[in-house]
Amino acid sequence: MSDKRPSAAQTARARLDTPGSRWRGFNIDVEAVGRVSESIARFLGTGKYLVIQTVIVLVWIALNVAAVGLQWDPYPFILLNLAFSTQAAYAAPLILLAQNRQENRDRVSLEEDRARAEQTKADTEFLARELASLRLAVGEVATRDYLRRELEEIKTLLAERDEPETQPARK
Repeated sequence: MSDKRPSAAQTARARLDTPGSRWRGFNIDVEAVGRVSESIARFLGTGKYLVIQTVIVLVWIALNVAAVGLQWDPYPFILLNLAFSTQAAYAAPLILLAQNRQENRDRVSLEEDRARAEQTKADTEFLARELASLRLAVGEVATRDYLRRELEEIKTLLAERDEPETQPARK
């Protein structure tokens, strides 16, 4: 009898929050594409990227305004606008993909945190019940102070009983 359990990849693909490849002819590693898009999105959000882009734009404008013989994109800078539009067309989906992957990680983390919190609550309730039962059990057990007090009372009673015998009778 063979155990036909789905593999981890099949289980991941069965989940609705895991994107799958729609192109049947190509084998696309969704995780690899996601990792690359996240790294690009992370780079697009850095100060280093903004500085590099600003320098490129300033050089582009300076060469097209000052160098008359090298003007490949004259004043309205249509080619520069086209480059920005293309960059925005690719940057927006990459950023959205990175956000979706982060949302999936957050959802998994939240589910794990919720399960951990439920387990912690159950453990705490169990320990509280155990502590209450121990308190009840200790309440029924003779303590050292209780035994001392009882022995002192017995000692006092014995001393009182023996007192008349030890003193000679006075007549």
